[in-house]
Amino acid sequence: MSDRGTIVIHLDELLKETGLSKNKFCQRAELQRSQLNGYLNNTITRLDTDVLVRMCDTLNCTISDLLEYKPKS
Repeated sequence: MSDRGTIVIHLDELLKETGLSKNKFCQRAELQRSQLNGYLNNTITRLDTDVLVRMCDTLNCTISDLLEYKPKS
C-alpha cells in the first residue's frame, strides 16, 4: 500500500456475480489472460482506460463498481 492509499479492483467479485467464466470474460472484453490475472490479483500498476471501459461494458457495471479507493488508515 502506498503512503496515500490504494485502489482495490473488485473484478473477481463482479465475475462471480455475473457467472461468466474467465475465458468467456476475456473473449468478450478482448483481454489477454495475463491482463486479466493482473487485474484479478490487484497487481496491475497502470490502469488502462480502454480496458476498464471494455470490462465495465462486458460486466454491465460502473467504474465505481469495479474500482474502490482506500485511503491510508
